[in-house]
Amino acid sequence: MSSLTCTNLTIFTLTGVLIQIIGLSLFVFGFFPVKPALSGFSGPEAFRAPRSDSVQNHSMALPPPDKLRSLYQELSGLPPFDKLILMVIDGLPAEFVLGKDGNPPRRELVEAMPYTQSLLANGMAIGYHAKAAPPTVTMPRLKALVSGAIGGFLDVAFNFNTQALLDDNLIDQFFKIGWKMVMLGDETWLKLFPGLFKRHDGVSSFFVKDTIQVDQNVSRHLPDELSRYDWDLMILHYLGLDHVGHIGGRNSVLMAPKLMEMDEVVKMIHTNRILNQMNNHGRTLLVVVSDHGMTENGNHGGSSYEETDSLALFIGLNDVSRFESFSQKTVDQVDIAPTLALLFSLPIPKNNVGILIPETFGHLADDQKLRALELNSWQLLRLLQAQLPGLSCEGFPYHESIDKTSGISKCNGSLETKFCCLYTTAEFLHNSWMSKDVSRFNHGDEYNIAVGAYNEFLRIASEWLARRATDKPFNLLGFGVVAMVLSCVILLSLLCLMCKEVYGRERKYVSNFDSNIMHAWHLDEAFAIGVIFILVVSMGSSSMVEEEQYIWHFVSSTLLLLLLRKSAQYLQVERAQNIFNLFSGKNKYIGFQTLSIVLLLISGRILRGWHQGGVNWRDLPDISKWLEQAGGDHLLKALQLVAGLLFITLSLVSLSVFDLNRKSVAVIGFCFLTPGLLVLQHIMKHQDSMFAPSSYTATMLVQIIYTVLGFATLGITVALPWLSSCLNSKSCSNRFSYESASGPDELCYKPLLVELRNCSFVIGWAYICSWCLLQLLLQQPINSMPILLLFLQVLVGMLYCFHSGEDNKLWVEVAVFYYMGMAGHYALGNSNSLATIDVAGAFIGISSHSTILSGILMFMITYASPMLAALSMVMYISIKSCNYIALPINMDSKLLLKKLLGFPCLLLLSLNSILLVSYTIVLILMRNHLFVWSVFSPKYLYVCAATVCVYIGVSIVATTVIYTYLVLSFKRTMQGFGSSATTKDKE
Repeated sequence: MSSLTCTNLTIFTLTGVLIQIIGLSLFVFGFFPVKPALSGFSGPEAFRAPRSDSVQNHSMALPPPDKLRSLYQELSGLPPFDKLILMVIDGLPAEFVLGKDGNPPRRELVEAMPYTQSLLANGMAIGYHAKAAPPTVTMPRLKALVSGAIGGFLDVAFNFNTQALLDDNLIDQFFKIGWKMVMLGDETWLKLFPGLFKRHDGVSSFFVKDTIQVDQNVSRHLPDELSRYDWDLMILHYLGLDHVGHIGGRNSVLMAPKLMEMDEVVKMIHTNRILNQMNNHGRTLLVVVSDHGMTENGNHGGSSYEETDSLALFIGLNDVSRFESFSQKTVDQVDIAPTLALLFSLPIPKNNVGILIPETFGHLADDQKLRALELNSWQLLRLLQAQLPGLSCEGFPYHESIDKTSGISKCNGSLETKFCCLYTTAEFLHNSWMSKDVSRFNHGDEYNIAVGAYNEFLRIASEWLARRATDKPFNLLGFGVVAMVLSCVILLSLLCLMCKEVYGRERKYVSNFDSNIMHAWHLDEAFAIGVIFILVVSMGSSSMVEEEQYIWHFVSSTLLLLLLRKSAQYLQVERAQNIFNLFSGKNKYIGFQTLSIVLLLISGRILRGWHQGGVNWRDLPDISKWLEQAGGDHLLKALQLVAGLLFITLSLVSLSVFDLNRKSVAVIGFCFLTPGLLVLQHIMKHQDSMFAPSSYTATMLVQIIYTVLGFATLGITVALPWLSSCLNSKSCSNRFSYESASGPDELCYKPLLVELRNCSFVIGWAYICSWCLLQLLLQQPINSMPILLLFLQVLVGMLYCFHSGEDNKLWVEVAVFYYMGMAGHYALGNSNSLATIDVAGAFIGISSHSTILSGILMFMITYASPMLAALSMVMYISIKSCNYIALPINMDSKLLLKKLLGFPCLLLLSLNSILLVSYTIVLILMRNHLFVWSVFSPKYLYVCAATVCVYIGVSIVATTVIYTYLVLSFKRTMQGFGSSATTKDKE
């Protein structure tokens, strides 16, 4: 078989990666498509019974806004409210206001909102737990509030780059009838509905450290706006409470004051516009809602009860005195849209899947209540006809099998038959009650039976529409899976070919190499491969997906214990008199291996206990909770400073212990000492109060740190290979002028490999240090010590690899770094829930909102540990090259480069490819699972992001090492030409 050249290896690897990217893109856009929506807006036809051809959008000229408003009121037959104030309190859990499980909220929460609680207790307000659909982030929740539609799962990605909402919605419907609208607060509304607001003052929702000004910017306009009567709809979107949660969690000391602030706003609106309504300005309805809830640590995005428990509070309705103040009435968040549409005599948005909230229509007459149910039924029937093209209920026979007490019809048959049966039954009962034709019943309340029939149809239709998975293009999914499988096969084949070729050639080069090491399978090697099987099997369990951190901690610690066992087998302790014998003579290398593994196990155990990760057990005690409770902000700040000082010390020591030129080491160390001291300055001066918004000075300091770190790292990477001779120690430099010189220092016989080793070590060190400094700046203060431990793990891992020689296969050592990187990912508090993504750090050093920059910082924070493991491969290549430089023979430099660079890059790509393909197949198999959108889909987004992380890390490692090798080779070639020319001149 022909040799696998470096060029062929590169081409095949890039081909495999490209095929994988194409396959992943096809699958993602096939499995997570944008949900199809009926185009256009509802009009007068919404107030007429649907026909078989009513699914199509009939474009017709609408009358002027004033006449259109009157037409809607006439056709609806419902008395509308005249003005609406929609108050959105971002992130407010309903249980803060309504309690939970029939119990009132905690005492401090009740005392924080006395006026709102009095409204509920006196029957002047009615509240609901409005269940939000995942993903629980702002933009898709606002869409659900105004359109009644449940958006696609990928809306979580679009949340950071909001586009105008083109689907049918309440805001556009209000605009069509000539309403004047005012918006104050979250600028997401301005992006969703550009040009529709008469007045507006938007604020960014992403600067989460601002808990004060972001709300004062809304409330400062209130007195003036409440005194005006030139608007019909006013939207107030308060962000401060959500920001308080992100910074300090549910139990933050700022939560009660923020609730008091919101209560004062409710009081101001109620006393000014509802209690003192002037007759010539009509009736005003105040609706207080939240877009989502929050977890105990203040995050959101997932599907837990705490995150989906949003609030819906109606103030200004009549006849709600019998409603319990601490009600556990639960509705869906999408139910708000049809409720508001009917309360204001508007057409229900076309794509609404919600049903009206009955208690909010308690002030209407019975015939008007039935009319509201009828309009809601017509709208859902139209949507059903769009989803089921064969559905036609015209001429459908009336079903007489009805429960006389509930009005529920016993409908069987196909889906279309069941829907038509339920609808025609409700329609017949409605018409019978209206005509007082009750001859078909011997007893019972005809009105309640008709209401029950409508509610049954609405409930079943809404549930089916809400849970119905969008039709997936299985051809697209199939092509995507096939492409990813093909890519995985290509990468694994390349890895196997490399193993066969590289280890086969090494036996030829090294005559005294123990062939048993090449052929024998050790327990650590078998387990490293078995880990893949463990991970693949665990992916099929939703509980294991939620608690995946336990698997990574187990496999990383177990693999380290197996390596410790392997080292102990080589240890010669028969005549050892004391512990110092472990680090001398034949035991020297084994002793350092043992010490390194022990340190890795200890640091790994501390990281394991730092955060109680996962989804179900996050409330259990851990080190981070104990530290936060023990000392608060002052202890965390001291911890940050200690971690920063220790990191700077360790980084400089690790650079100085290598055999490099001292002056060059001093210059390089100074380049990274400067940003390190700036990070410490930022911690000391600008983190006194974690609740304060970032100042201009703090932002400028962070931007300076970004700039210095960027230039230092890039400068060293680009310039160092050209100045590689400056790194060589003095003893080796004297011998570089003649390769044939003899002497005891074998390292100097191979100047190209020595320079490659030195450059790779320094560049790898620069990558690791700059990345960890960035993490000390961006991560939550409680994570400063885990970042230090992760850095320590990398250094100790390099120490182990240096002393292991050829005892371990390269792919085993690379696998250890990969597994420790994934364990560190969860040790920093991450999980497979979107709620654990740290949003707060994504805006450090950004003076104005930028979706791209914030997204990059969020990615860096989330994948700090896996990226650190990938970047450490540059230093790993340098460490392992020492084993070959010391050999008394000249190995082919290209073969050595292919081995040292190919194994880390191919192994990372192959491991990720196996996990990606496996989880893709699991996701297809679980497409109808109950937790497909709450557990498996968020996990797949994390898998996709991890794939991007591997791509970036491997690209950096490969580009760096290849660039360094080419520059050094070019320099050696030029030196050779120069030597030849000098010789000819002398001749």
